Amino acid sequence: MSMSKNFMVLVLTLVLAGYYVFVAVYLNNMGYYNQESLFYIEKGKIVFDGIGQRLKVIGLTAPLFPFYATFVFSIVSEQLSAVLASAVGTAVLFNIMANAIIKRLDDEFYVFFLLGIFLIHPGILYAACSGKSVYLILIFFFLFYLNFFKFYLSNTTFHVSIASICLVVLVFCDYKFIWLTLFFLPLVLSISIDSLNLSEKESVFRLFISFNNPSLRRKLINKTFAMYIIIFILPLVSVLIYKMLNLTHAADLNYFIDSPYATWSVMAEKIDYNVLLDTTMHHKLPEAPIVISTRMILYCPMILVAIYLYRQRTYQILTLLTPFAFVEFLRIKYDKVYLAQQYYLIFLILALLCVVIRAVTIKEQKAFKIMLVILGVVQIYSGYMFLDRSYVKEEQTFIRVLMKKEAPDSQNENIDMANYINALPGNPRLLIDDGVAYPVAAFIKNVQGLIMPYEERFLSAVESPGRYASYILVASTKNPANGYTQLTPKYLQILRTGNNKIYLEKRFETNDWILYKIDQH
Repeated sequence: MSMSKNFMVLVLTLVLAGYYVFVAVYLNNMGYYNQESLFYIEKGKIVFDGIGQRLKVIGLTAPLFPFYATFVFSIVSEQLSAVLASAVGTAVLFNIMANAIIKRLDDEFYVFFLLGIFLIHPGILYAACSGKSVYLILIFFFLFYLNFFKFYLSNTTFHVSIASICLVVLVFCDYKFIWLTLFFLPLVLSISIDSLNLSEKESVFRLFISFNNPSLRRKLINKTFAMYIIIFILPLVSVLIYKMLNLTHAADLNYFIDSPYATWSVMAEKIDYNVLLDTTMHHKLPEAPIVISTRMILYCPMILVAIYLYRQRTYQILTLLTPFAFVEFLRIKYDKVYLAQQYYLIFLILALLCVVIRAVTIKEQKAFKIMLVILGVVQIYSGYMFLDRSYVKEEQTFIRVLMKKEAPDSQNENIDMANYINALPGNPRLLIDDGVAYPVAAFIKNVQGLIMPYEERFLSAVESPGRYASYILVASTKNPANGYTQLTPKYLQILRTGNNKIYLEKRFETNDWILYKIDQH
């Protein structure tokens, strides 16, 4: 019977993967692209087809694991590598969660309930078909919390070690999750207190007794410190080593999170925020203060069921509250960045995990299943509403392409410019700043003809373009990224003033980009 269930889950996973690939390719053909997938595509082209110091691109492009995940699928198609990775990765997430269900529950209803969520929920479809790294974040978030709950059941520190490894990968999928460690500090203290052999049951009184008894105080401190070491030492050391790698090769500890050449989010988040700020009458925060946790509950009401299932267990409740504290902190820490879809979806994944673990304890299974179905429908509707009214333009675009079949035009100018460059005769050398122009570079076929910042000759080419390049791509004054690159009309004006032998001929222009041919007399 166990083998048949495993086979059923495998078949469902393959069907789900095929479904996601079909939808992802369909949306791609409709013209849906996002900044993150284009960034990975462009960097992948440099790694496989570029010239110069590509090793630096491999090692310092962040987030690391989503970037590497696209490599496997570059064999199939460079342009589709990101969406294929997200489609297959989300199917793998379903497989992991479904296998967790069949190990704990005999009822196939929960597998098919999970399948329904993965088939229809807009947030899950976004993770699967957008080409973003959301799928990896959800996989390792699920494994991180799963191993914590396994530790609560078995009291085996092996599971804490596995959770620590999952946290490392999670941080290298989205660096902001490093702040999650802050909110596990009271949880670890609670676990240590609970592990003491005391007759008193209430945690507050156990803590009071421990601090007033030298022997118990020493034991509590030792256990707490040991838990901190097991959970946090690996993530913190990994981040420190990676920062030293950045310092060695880029002369900046935070290059991987601060540089637009290292990560897509630097430019995308700034431009998204500034564009919304300029197009609204009044400044809007991405989420209203204080009520952000309410927003998360509205997005995923099933999290209340999860809290109810653990209502009599202190440290499990603290575990469920850590994501709430985490997103509240993100809103304060990154006040000029909108909370993206992955920070909402983690509550759905956590709620499903709690149902998987605790459903067996419910006596009234029929009523519980009906409640789950109702909540599932509510969550699918709220998922659509949150995406449709998202502050992140790419999320709005995705749901409108998916549900309303509206062809997006956000990349039309980049594609038009890339097509013109692809059609240029010969093998022209193009000076381009891929810190802002990576969406154009992602659509250019011959990247060997591009002179980009990762190459040593780039600075020399900027100072004397006539010697190195035959064309130069500059950001127009209307381009939102105009202030983040040196290659602008102002640069051309300085170039003309300082070098009278150079002649620049405008060859092609869009709203955001201008292509010039360089002639040197």
